[in-house]
Amino acid sequence: MSESNRVYLALGTNLGDKQQNIEEALNKIEERIGIITSLSAFYLTEAEEFQSEHIFLNCVCEVTTDIDIHILFAITQEIEKEIGRDQKSKDRQYMDRIIDIDLLLAGEQVIDTPELIVPHPRLHTRSFVLDPLNEIAPELIHPLLGKSIGELREELQKKSHICITEVPK
Repeated sequence: MSESNRVYLALGTNLGDKQQNIEEALNKIEERIGIITSLSAFYLTEAEEFQSEHIFLNCVCEVTTDIDIHILFAITQEIEKEIGRDQKSKDRQYMDRIIDIDLLLAGEQVIDTPELIVPHPRLHTRSFVLDPLNEIAPELIHPLLGKSIGELREELQKKSHICITEVPK
């Protein structure tokens, strides 16, 4: 198996039967994209980058495939629509979603087009992506940042910790 045939997808949902939404998406990924060779645990997380009263269920999977990356991306968009997602955002603002499938990494490929950016441009800033990705591929190297997923996760954890010290009177 060559590195270029391995892709990593992040899945998330915060509406409806969350586990069913993820499982349906995973089934469709295996039917149309390739073999899921690794799957993280499911993580419950708060919404990031927007306000929501609904908790997210997130996971990451590794898929082995021979499909062209642009076609693969189009298939993930079709799967989202079939499961019930009608729009990615509203007025460029994130919103609740029945399913979200993000293409995180595709081997060492770097793509920057209006339709697709790989590696995902915010993957290293999101704990709801790095935590499950680190679970299944901690040694995987980010092709632009040159750091492992484990290192990126550690850096993000350090940034997110707030150090409170007592202020002298």
